[in-house]
Amino acid sequence: MRVTKTVRPLTFLTPGDPGWDDARRAWNLAVDQHPAAVAVPRTAHDVVAAVGFAREHGLRVAAQGTGHHAAPLGPLADTVLIKTHTMRGISIDPVARTARVEAGARWQEVADAAAEHGLAGLAGFSPDLGVAGHILGGGLSWLGRCYGLAANNVEAFELVTADGELVRADAVSEPDLFWALRGGGGSFGVVTAIEMRLFLVTEVYAGLLYWPAEAGRQVLHAWRKLTEDDVPDEFTTTVRYRSFPSISEIPAPLRGQPCAVVGVAHLGSPGEADELLAPLRKLGPLLDTMHIIPAAELGYLHGEPERPVPFAAYGTLLVGLPADIVDEIVRLAGADAHSPRLSVELRHLGAELGYACPGNGALPALPASHLLVATGMVPDEQAAGAVRARAEALKSAVWRWAARRTYLNLAGASQDPASFWSPPDYRRLRDIKTVVDQGNLIRANHPVPPAGQQPAA
Repeated sequence: MRVTKTVRPLTFLTPGDPGWDDARRAWNLAVDQHPAAVAVPRTAHDVVAAVGFAREHGLRVAAQGTGHHAAPLGPLADTVLIKTHTMRGISIDPVARTARVEAGARWQEVADAAAEHGLAGLAGFSPDLGVAGHILGGGLSWLGRCYGLAANNVEAFELVTADGELVRADAVSEPDLFWALRGGGGSFGVVTAIEMRLFLVTEVYAGLLYWPAEAGRQVLHAWRKLTEDDVPDEFTTTVRYRSFPSISEIPAPLRGQPCAVVGVAHLGSPGEADELLAPLRKLGPLLDTMHIIPAAELGYLHGEPERPVPFAAYGTLLVGLPADIVDEIVRLAGADAHSPRLSVELRHLGAELGYACPGNGALPALPASHLLVATGMVPDEQAAGAVRARAEALKSAVWRWAARRTYLNLAGASQDPASFWSPPDYRRLRDIKTVVDQGNLIRANHPVPPAGQQPAA
């Protein structure tokens, strides 16, 4: 659909305009977005103008900071895509220990700004991850077992609603909207800024331990036993299978081979973490990088891509991790699996992530002990099909221990939105959506429909 460009000074692009392909591109290059138009606001008032334009032209609106989670959005032919990537303002209040972050900011930018004041936020596992989408979907962090989900450490949202009103939602003003935005996704308005809590964290004992993939069974079982023990909330750990290319930037012991990798971030003493890691170290890692790092460097620990790539991701919450499930994961993802370029990871949850504190938002806690994540590079449809098939096999293998709910930020494909929240919370989200956007102008990657309407993109 061709639309008339009447919004100024807001940057507004339609198909055929110079720069159109760059403007419509998501961070996930596997997603080929074709919206009716792209708006690039610089201020919250630009967002008001973009929403008004869409409403006047019978179009819908979807907001996007980076586009890491763009895959479930679906066709955008009737939608103005509001790309907030130029809205990158960050201000830190070191006394209140809060940050006000505009919607287009990346987590590494927030981490660096907070670190100047001896503070840290609940950043995601990638330095290039957008803050707004991460928080709206819940927000897992290396510090999450100690401080909970990022969504439940927000003080306020600033957003433009479907009727074009710029509002502040917090515990006093617009409390229902404030509740919905904390883990309820992006269906309720276009967020322009977020005010969040920061924490007195300057250094973390963190690093990675690597073994050849052939040792993966022993490593995963030792890691499983570690997470079954009463580990402190300050201790967060992951384990995954990962293949490394044969390039000079990769350390020689790892170059060109698949590995089992354990990641650790500990807010306590190194000695305490070393005691917990002793059984794993007895297995003789090829490389052990545990050392004290600045908290701002945690975003780089996982080694996630720092520039756009084509990828697919699938996540499943687990309510337990028995030995036979570990064996199935090893069978499907380990050294003998002959899998495609697939990274299969387990993250230990629990502690504050599992505690539904009074006053939390729409995602009050994660009802799970572990998270299983499968990600793969998908440069073409053949690769995408192979990754999807292996991910489905993994999900089938662990179904007996899968939680009833799914984690919004790692659901790589469209699915029933009711699967992300408890039935009472989902009903409340739909009621709030009906109040703030009965016409369903605002869409999200996992949309909450107004009451009485069927779930649809």
